[in-house]
Amino acid sequence: MRRIISLPLLAAAALAACSPSAPPPPPKPHVSAAVPLKRQVVDWDDYVGRFEAVQDVEIRPRISGTVESVNFREGVEVAKGQVLFTIDPRPYRAAAEQARADLAKAQAALTNARTELARAQKLVDAQAVSREEFETKEANLRSAVAAADAARANLEAKSLDLSFTTVRSPISGRVSDKRVSIGTYVAAGQTVLTRIVTVNPIRFAFEGAETFYLKYVRQAQAGERESSRYAPNPVDIKLADETSYRWHGLMKFVDNAIDRNSGTIRAFAEVSNPNGFLVPGMFGRARLLGSGTYSALLVPDEAIVTDQTRRFVYVVDKDGKSLQRNVETGPLVEGLRVIKTGLAPTEKVILDGLARLQPGMPVDAKLITLKPRAAADSPASNAIAAPAAAEATAK
Repeated sequence: MRRIISLPLLAAAALAACSPSAPPPPPKPHVSAAVPLKRQVVDWDDYVGRFEAVQDVEIRPRISGTVESVNFREGVEVAKGQVLFTIDPRPYRAAAEQARADLAKAQAALTNARTELARAQKLVDAQAVSREEFETKEANLRSAVAAADAARANLEAKSLDLSFTTVRSPISGRVSDKRVSIGTYVAAGQTVLTRIVTVNPIRFAFEGAETFYLKYVRQAQAGERESSRYAPNPVDIKLADETSYRWHGLMKFVDNAIDRNSGTIRAFAEVSNPNGFLVPGMFGRARLLGSGTYSALLVPDEAIVTDQTRRFVYVVDKDGKSLQRNVETGPLVEGLRVIKTGLAPTEKVILDGLARLQPGMPVDAKLITLKPRAAADSPASNAIAAPAAAEATAK
């Protein structure tokens, strides 16, 4: 019996016999991986502020008169009690002499009144004068005592006015320029003569957002960080032309209310300034202790992948495959990014070739040792989300 084979079947068989074998799987991506560094970390929060004098005094005269002399060098340090200005003392010296004479007159009248009362006392005992006349002598004595007291108080007032013709510095500090010249007539309590500010110590004043204030309060309640209202928490400051935090102070004040318009609260730290380098009004950037000490893992920034809603890293599992780990990031420490949650200390984090990776993909991982990239107190990038810390240092 003849077997008939159709042409389509013969063509399919011929193609199958001529087709090559299935392509081999693509090679595994070569990547570098490392175990994250472990550190004990302290967060720092960034603020911008200005330096202020602890004492800032406008010098005004306490009496009116004509400036007779200026007795200081402008812009330098002056001591408490140092003579700054002299106001023409002649009118006040004359007034003081008049008051002294009035006191002498009143004291003489008082002496006479006492003598008359003593004489009247003897006469009234002998019934040589009336009781009414004796009581008049007593009243005269009381009036003389009051007049002497008034004259004495007037002399003290005139002597004070005379002393106020010499204008002295009420504090030790750095004096500004003179605002008046010799011959200028100045009015008591109105004319500004000069200004004196203290420079050591000096304050660094700043304002913090309500979110940071709430964070600090909750940390204090949890025992993680003492409130700066009661504890001298450290503050480090750098100036506009500085790259490191060379100025160090302690918190001294946190205001009692949040400003309703700005949503911020005022605070200041006190900074030692023995050579007077820092001056009031100078701008600075500060970092304030923002947390207690906590354990953190550090990885390079380039190992972190960010999409619209999350941050994650790739790790190598025990089978040599890449897996995703969603992480919560923090500030920079030693040039590496803090990983607060989502990563185990022993996991191998993939550091490069991330664009080619997919979850579950086999990889050829070369294990390397991660090293710090900067000093422990290096500045960090902006906080990931307020009120997260802006930077941190390792202990």
